[in-house]
Amino acid sequence: MFRRGALVTKMARFINPKAQGTVLQNMGIVNYLKETKGEMKHVSWPSQRQTVFFTVIIIIISFATSAFLGFFDFVFTFLLRLFVI
Repeated sequence: MFRRGALVTKMARFINPKAQGTVLQNMGIVNYLKETKGEMKHVSWPSQRQTVFFTVIIIIISFATSAFLGFFDFVFTFLLRLFVI
């Protein structure tokens, strides 16, 4: 599919458009989309169980962080009202 180093060259052209044309100019939009679809097949996607597990972990960590920050916000607000205001 790609010659050795061709992907790096194409990415360099994508980052630096002045380098002899961009990726889309060199290979065409249709070919670019086909190769992107092919590369997506090489991705190791998580299972549904892993996705649900990690989503639950993120939600729990988010609630814990908000409770932690909310607690300190309450304490500092209370102390400010007690001593300053």
